[in-house]
Amino acid sequence: MAYTIRLVVLTSVLMGLGGCFEDDPHVNRFPDDPATTNTAPTISGTSPASLVAGEFYEFIPTAEDADGDPLRFSVYHKPAWASFDQQTGRLWGTPEAGDVGTFSGITIAVWDGLVTASLDPFTITVGEIAMGSATLSWNPPTQNTDGSAFTDLTGYRIYYGRDANSLGRTLVLDNPGLTRYVIEDLSQDVWYFTMTSVNSDGVESDRSALMSKSIS
Repeated sequence: MAYTIRLVVLTSVLMGLGGCFEDDPHVNRFPDDPATTNTAPTISGTSPASLVAGEFYEFIPTAEDADGDPLRFSVYHKPAWASFDQQTGRLWGTPEAGDVGTFSGITIAVWDGLVTASLDPFTITVGEIAMGSATLSWNPPTQNTDGSAFTDLTGYRIYYGRDANSLGRTLVLDNPGLTRYVIEDLSQDVWYFTMTSVNSDGVESDRSALMSKSIS
């Protein structure tokens, strides 16, 4: 199935980011006592760096202990809009419009009962709900990959995101007559887009060439 995507740049209005730093008054501080026969636990992972108000955030670090000791997690400088699970280290939440700002020094630690290991402090930036948009337009596919006529088009799927290698958002368009679609509420960043067509059996075509638009 072959078709093209053309991105049309529309006027974008973006709100500025405010600064905000916040401590969690209920932080758990684990002792960091030396151990002579204990292997320290390990913890790793990279948190998403930014999102917009109203967007769901989630980060779960990976922790291991060579001794098989039970692990417990703590967090320092947790944003007030986020929740934390001491059993898994999961940090999650959905910031609202009043939470716009930069949250720095967030640290997640793991404790095996004797020794603590921590991630490097990280920052989460929450931006305003954006006014940026991108318009995608395309020619409907007319042929299958084997050259036969394509007659059972049922719709399209658009995949997009801010990481070209991980397009985390999907739009399902169940209207085969569409040749144009406007994606709104894009935050300040470079956004990447690709799409597929879908037949009556739910089979998707190969993805189109990756396109991008900078929202500024």
